Amino acid sequence: MTLLCAVALAVGVAGVLVPVLPGLVLCWAGVLVWALFGGAGWGGWVVLTAATVIALLATAVKYAWPGRNLKRTGVPTRSLVAGGLLGFVGFFVVPVVGLIGGFVLGLWLAERARLGNSAAAWPSTRAALKAVGLAMAIELTAALSIAVVWVIGLLAT
Repeated sequence: MTLLCAVALAVGVAGVLVPVLPGLVLCWAGVLVWALFGGAGWGGWVVLTAATVIALLATAVKYAWPGRNLKRTGVPTRSLVAGGLLGFVGFFVVPVVGLIGGFVLGLWLAERARLGNSAAAWPSTRAALKAVGLAMAIELTAALSIAVVWVIGLLAT
């Protein structure tokens, strides 16, 4: 059971970096399964509580902080949706790499259409990419924190 949970945590951390898998959810679910079936006793519930708090806080911060930065720069939601849609298509055209390339291209095309020229589209595209990078960094930090809390709990129980 412990090995299965370790695999779920590793895949969850990788899922943050490859935005196809629900990374944070997998990390939390790995800890949940370990707490329920790993025989850790009350220590498992303490670790699960800590993992839940980390996951919830990270999720709130992941949407609030980058979103505030995007609103400040004026990038509209429809540009992000366009990037997401082209990223989805790109994922199937060129697996994994196409997701990122399609997102950037879709975002830039939407901003170019909105602002009228290529030069004006790049600053807002960069701002959106920084926001996405910040959200990924927050989620990666949370996933790694959950993994560390789990390892500490595993060693302590």
